[in-house]
Parts: sequence; structure tokens; C-alpha cells
Amino acid sequence: MIPAQFDYIAPSTVEEAVAALHEAGEDAKVLAGGQSLLPVLRMRLADPSVVIDLGGVAALRGVREEGGSLVIGAMTTHHEVMRDPLVRDHAELIALATRTVADPQVRHRGTFGGSLAHADPAGDLLAPALALDAEMVLAGPSGRRTVPAADFFVDIFTTALEADEILVEVRMPKWTGWRAHYEKFNRVAQAWSIVGVAAALRVEDDRIAEARIALTNMGPTPVRATGVEQALVGQAATAETVRAAARHATEGTSPAADASADVDYREHLARVLTGRAVLAAVGE
Repeated sequence: MIPAQFDYIAPSTVEEAVAALHEAGEDAKVLAGGQSLLPVLRMRLADPSVVIDLGGVAALRGVREEGGSLVIGAMTTHHEVMRDPLVRDHAELIALATRTVADPQVRHRGTFGGSLAHADPAGDLLAPALALDAEMVLAGPSGRRTVPAADFFVDIFTTALEADEILVEVRMPKWTGWRAHYEKFNRVAQAWSIVGVAAALRVEDDRIAEARIALTNMGPTPVRATGVEQALVGQAATAETVRAAARHATEGTSPAADASADVDYREHLARVLTGRAVLAAVGE
């Protein structure tokens, strides 16, 4: 199908983008790569009067260090994120999860911030952001504010972004030396995750000193598997101890039944994939 007619604005600065969005109000859409928005426009599931394209805002691209933090610009593409040496060194979980996003064509056009702001519960980057204590920096007419990932994802396709705010960058602590793995299950290549598990671990003397586990598509927002984390700490990373801890994976989750999986199947996947993710992270 052909999208309905809309006005197109291509700002070159964050300030111009915020001003355009504020003026357009709720009847506007932000284009941050377009891999989710364009299909919606073509099917006329959205009918905005204005589309604001952030592709020309150079300040929204790139990865940098700021003291003990890693900062990823919202318009940095998936391809750039997964290849960036700072991301690989200080947030390996983000790099690993990004490699599983869709296909190379999408990874070259889609953006890190666009995926997070879209807030699809089956999206592969929400759970890693939650596991690594990411903070979203939002810009609006009143200035900038920072929202932790735990508060940013509000509901399915819903975030803490106000109608006249844009996501400008994502900040997280450096997780240097942590072992990580992202395990997902989908029925066909390049499809959305039926369930995914983001695992980051700090290992000392062959025992798990700290664990951070988050789940994809086990509720309307990503979920921290705190029961698994607590069960892993202090344990040797053996298949037996990890699988015992993984039994806690479904605690606090609220998976939905749909055409891809019923609730019981998703819960089974969460337990199995959690075990696999942890063992892969520690090299077993």
C-alpha cells in the first residue's frame, strides 16, 4: 500500500527536532531509521500529518566514553553498535544481542535508539538495556531528563517519552570484563524472538560473583529475572547449578499467548534458554 500524505521535516540539530515535534504535537511521528515505522505507514496503521526524520542530526550518532560510562547515540545504527570496539569492550551483551537483530539490511538502517523507543516486547535490545542498567536521555522543550530503563519501558509499544520528546542517547555503566551471552528462540531466521534471554555475569575464582539476567517477550516489557540472579550468585557455573537456578526464570513474568506460542511454551522456553545463556556466557 501507499502511505497517506504527510509533511516531511528533516532537522539538523536536536533543538530543531524538538521544536518541530513540539509544534506538530501528538499528530507527528519520528523517523529514527524507519525499519518499524515505514511498514506501519505503508499499511496505514498510522496516519501522521508530519514525519520528522532524525537521520540528519549528526549529534545523535556515535559511541563514546564519559568517565565510568558508555554512551551510545540514539541514531547509531545496529551495524555500528555491534562493530564498535567500545561496545565490545564495555557492554559485550549489547553487541551480542545486536547481532541477532533481523538481517544485515535492517541492521544497516535501523538504529539503537529507534528500537528502544519503539518498545516492541519481542525486540532484542530492550532486555540487554534493562540488564545493564541503561539510562535513556530524553530531550524536550524544557530541556533534558534521564530515565532508567526500568522506568522507561512502560507497556507494550509504550515508553516514558512524552509526545514532544526524543531519545537522544543511552548511557550505561562500563561492564568491562563481564561475560555475556544473548540467547533467543525464533521459528524462522530473521523473525522476532518468541523468547530471548540476556545474561551478563562476573566470575571470580570459577564462581559467579554477580549475575544480571533479563528476559525478552515474557511480558509487555522486558523483565529482570531476579530469582535466577540470586540463585546463581556464589555458585560454580556447572550445568547442574545453572539449570537449578534457571527454574526461577518465570517468576514475576506475564507472557502472552499468541500465534507463535502459548503461555506454557513460553515459560518452558524461558527456563531452557536461561540455562543456555548462562552456560554460554561462562564458556560451558
